[in-house]
Amino acid sequence: MIMVRAIVRPEKSAAVLQALLDAGYPAVTKMDVAGRGKQRGLKVGNVTYDELPKEMLMAVVHESDKDLLLRAVMEAARTGEKGAFGDGKIFVSPVSEVYTISSGAMEAGDRP
Repeated sequence: MIMVRAIVRPEKSAAVLQALLDAGYPAVTKMDVAGRGKQRGLKVGNVTYDELPKEMLMAVVHESDKDLLLRAVMEAARTGEKGAFGDGKIFVSPVSEVYTISSGAMEAGDRP
């Protein structure tokens, strides 16, 4: 299994959540976050906004679903056809074990 963490513009969050739902991935965790990318924030006149608001969406899926999920996120989160600075990042990490708290059951992760 893998965990996909997508940092997206707040105004794109609803579109990404809908794209994931339409693609068959309803289980998502959403958090408000703030940060900056390579451009080090945003300068408007004399004011520099060092950290910009973003939303982080997290989903755990089987490795075989990775490409479909990534495509859904990228298409929904991208600004315009070519995208723009600040559209966000996607991080993919392996998940070795998953536990359901209510039952204590462990779901099989990807293990060698």
